[in-house]
Amino acid sequence: MTDYTTDLALFVDGSWRIGEGRDAHAVVNPATGGTIAELPLASIADLDEALAAADRGFKLWRATDVEVRSAVLRKTATLLRERAEDIATTLTIEQGKPIAEARGEIAGSAQMFDWYAEEAKRNYGRVLVRPTGQRAIVIKQPVGPVAAFSPWNFPVYLMSKKLAPALAAGCSVIAKPPEETPGCTTAVMRCLIDAGLPAGVCQMVFGVPDTISRHLLASSVIRKVSFTGSVPVGRHLMRLAADGVKRLTMELGGHAPVLVFDDCDLEKTLDMVVLQKFRNAGQVCVSPTRFYVQAGIYDAFLDGFAKRTAIMKIGNGLDAATHMGPLANVRRPAAITALVEDAKAKGARVLAGGGRGGGGFFFQPTLLADVPDAADIMSSEPFGPVAVTARFDSFDDAVAKANRLPFGLAAFAFTENGRRANLLGDAIESGMVGINTFAISSPDAPFGGVKDSGLGSEGGSEGLDSYMVVKAVHTA
Repeated sequence: MTDYTTDLALFVDGSWRIGEGRDAHAVVNPATGGTIAELPLASIADLDEALAAADRGFKLWRATDVEVRSAVLRKTATLLRERAEDIATTLTIEQGKPIAEARGEIAGSAQMFDWYAEEAKRNYGRVLVRPTGQRAIVIKQPVGPVAAFSPWNFPVYLMSKKLAPALAAGCSVIAKPPEETPGCTTAVMRCLIDAGLPAGVCQMVFGVPDTISRHLLASSVIRKVSFTGSVPVGRHLMRLAADGVKRLTMELGGHAPVLVFDDCDLEKTLDMVVLQKFRNAGQVCVSPTRFYVQAGIYDAFLDGFAKRTAIMKIGNGLDAATHMGPLANVRRPAAITALVEDAKAKGARVLAGGGRGGGGFFFQPTLLADVPDAADIMSSEPFGPVAVTARFDSFDDAVAKANRLPFGLAAFAFTENGRRANLLGDAIESGMVGINTFAISSPDAPFGGVKDSGLGSEGGSEGLDSYMVVKAVHTA
């Protein structure tokens, strides 16, 4: 587990940098609200050195044989698995999620490094048809140094989801993980270093997000920006990146609809949706949130959902009996409370939960029924443990409700009708659709949204391509 007296540091040009007069950020345990450490923040001089190191590191890493790059990624995956229990414990202390979920996040991160260790070798180009004696080929090359910004809800997995394909492609990286969860993300960096990643190829900095993003994106060194976070911040980064015509991958907010048809296996569906709704206290970009239920089973759905919600145990994530931990920071309970109160004032019924729970940053698992479109929570992603429900009558009505918002990250539907499933896959405006499943994130599949939910994809061959540029070479 992270030693908070010694382990928190910046990593720039192959060396760890501790306090040494730098500004600091208080790291808080969300289960207690207490400060557990002081995190040193990068100065402008640190950022300039990180940029210079990334520039040098790119020249080295892009010329490194793909088998060597692959071996570093494979070794990183091995080290993540070997250190999984310590990293998971640190993750739970910093972020709050139950320890079983933290272990799963580490396992998924190791899979990401393993998959891109092999995908790096499949970076194929094309040979074009030309007259005898002439050649024309299309090759893919790394785009250049990358600025990677990852959030606090899945700090290890989402950082790995950026580092693994970028390094596989041959790019250098300046990673800016969240200040809320520095110990577990530092542990990922230590795995990379111990796996043999050369100095300068990957830097890790913490600091005031706007200061770091403005400074990095103003530099001609950075050629690609990868960001996971809110729509407003994503738009801000896109504006900053425009001046340098930098490539972008943006995985932004969602407000996932769930369409529950009357021919679904209701008990099985309820078992799945309740667990997924309250996973990571609802702090998941693809968390099922807007539940639209066909009129004939609406009351039975509400009854089953409420009963399952009422028996969920909230508490410290290190307690094996805990089903749901706290929200990640002090801002979240107040934001969720405001959304719930607004929904109640506009006619929604509270069938379970509805308020804060205990010390720390806890909020009760909550079910709201008959939520009108006018309620703020129907248009603003709660990013917390609140399920909102409304009924629908027809297929067209359900699709219209699912597509009514400017978001399009993930959507889900439950039906036993195969033709309907196919039609839903076509009709729903979303980057990812799960039919009778929530398993939509895996290393070999693209993960990304449409409309206001982002640009490009992470995961799959598309994730590797996002860190590449295409060059056509013609020989006569």
